[in-house]
Amino acid sequence: MNLKGKTAVVTGAASGIGKATAFELARAGARVIMADINEQRGADTQREAQAAGLLAEYLKVDITNVESVSRFAIEALKRAGRVDILVNAAGWGRTQPFIDNPPEFWDQVMNINLMGPIRLTRQLLPPMFEARAGKIINVASDAGRVGSLGETVYSAAKGGLIAFTKGLAREAARYGVSVNCVCPGPTDTPLWQAVPDKLKEAFVRAIPFRRVAKPQEIADAIFFFASPRSDYITGQVISVSGGLTMAG
Repeated sequence: MNLKGKTAVVTGAASGIGKATAFELARAGARVIMADINEQRGADTQREAQAAGLLAEYLKVDITNVESVSRFAIEALKRAGRVDILVNAAGWGRTQPFIDNPPEFWDQVMNINLMGPIRLTRQLLPPMFEARAGKIINVASDAGRVGSLGETVYSAAKGGLIAFTKGLAREAARYGVSVNCVCPGPTDTPLWQAVPDKLKEAFVRAIPFRRVAKPQEIADAIFFFASPRSDYITGQVISVSGGLTMAG
């Protein structure tokens, strides 16, 4: 699938699903602006991408900070003119009983997983509307669809992102902009590595394929929504979970 001439922004692009997605879009010919808060990993990822001959560059953003998001959007649009594809892949959480969560933890989870994508989307949406074209892919989680033990507020944030996807899809369709959502199940990312071993084992036993996803397998679903093959699809949510959540 050829994305030559398209510009994509991918958040959380210095690792995990975001990195796999950024590289996949770049391999298809897109110019990719890789957004992440981690400057060292971002610079390393840029060097890796460019060594592979990919048109990809790193630009720092803190999606929990309104000013940082605004600066990022201004710079991204300055460099690219407009963004054709936005992938909100940045996410964060921690496995902990809800009753043990401090309030500042709730704020961080909601800011990264829900308000961050909302802020960035709002900044990059007007040029898409003006061009009457664009694709937005939000990376939520099956935790937002069916809930997840020890991830109550994270589930709430991702459920909100799913609802945001559907609401925005209705508003954006008249401008030719599609908005869809990919919900990964357990995936081998830095976030997964922080999960307690006993919980990892329980998840693997519950997955029909008996393994967690690779970041590339999530990127493949994101790529479909970013490609012309999904031009008549909007407001949809797809689970990529190895069969863990066949219903719900």
